[in-house]
Amino acid sequence: VGVVWSNNKGMGLRARQYFTQSVLANRVWFTRQTVGFMEKGEFSPYITLSLRLGRELACDLNELFWLEGGDEDEK
Repeated sequence: VGVVWSNNKGMGLRARQYFTQSVLANRVWFTRQTVGFMEKGEFSPYITLSLRLGRELACDLNELFWLEGGDEDEK
């Protein structure tokens, strides 16, 4: 079981805020490469970064992430 970043929703929320990967990365105190890896599904952020992402993207964490092997996989 792992945490999965919702690529389409995350990128859509980022675009809705008019954030580039670099702008979002600066706002959450990470690198643009980290945001890129998350959007490719190659990195699962830890809780601090997840909370910062939710705050900057003005959304609930359940909109951005789900547990792999959890209820979302069954839908």
